[in-house]
Amino acid sequence: MAWQQLVGILVGAAFGVVFVLANAQAPLPSLVVVVVRGAALLGLVSVLLIGVVAVRRGAPRPRRTLYGRRFWRIVVAEIVLLVGGLQVLRRLQAPVEMNVAWIAWVVGLHFLAFGALWRDRGIAVVGAVQALLGLGGLALAATPAAGWVPLLSGVLSGVVLLAGSLGVVTTAARSST
Repeated sequence: MAWQQLVGILVGAAFGVVFVLANAQAPLPSLVVVVVRGAALLGLVSVLLIGVVAVRRGAPRPRRTLYGRRFWRIVVAEIVLLVGGLQVLRRLQAPVEMNVAWIAWVVGLHFLAFGALWRDRGIAVVGAVQALLGLGGLALAATPAAGWVPLLSGVLSGVVLLAGSLGVVTTAARSST
C-alpha cells in the first residue's frame, strides 16, 4: 500500500466518522450516542495506525494511478449532485431528514463509480450498501418514522465507510507480512 492509497482510505474513514458524529442523536439513548461516537473515533484511529503499518511494511502498491481525470470527474459529479440535490430538497421544502439520506445516496453512487473505475469489488460493495441506506432513508423520511433517518442513512452509512476502510487497511497490512 502506498501513502497515496492510505490518504484516500483515511478520507473515506474520516467521512464515516463525520456521518456518525453528526447523526448519532435522539431517538437513540444518550449512552448509546456516546458509545457509538466513541467507537467511530476509535475506528478512525485504528484505520490510521493499521494503515501506517501497512505502508511501512510495503504492502503491494496499485499497478495504475488512482487519481487521474476519471477520478476527478467522479468527484465533480458528486459535488454537483450533492449541492444541486440539497438545493432542490430545500426548495421543495422536503423534510430536513431527507438531506442526510440524499448525501448517503450520492456518496454511495460515487463509491460505486470508484469501484468500477478501479475494478475494486470491495469499494463497489461499500457504495452499493451506502446507496441503499440513502434510498431507504429517502423513503423513510416520508413516513411518521422520519426521526430514524439519521440513524439509517447517517450512522449506519458512517459505520459502513469505517468498516470498509478498516477492511482495506487490515487486508493490506496482512498481505505485507
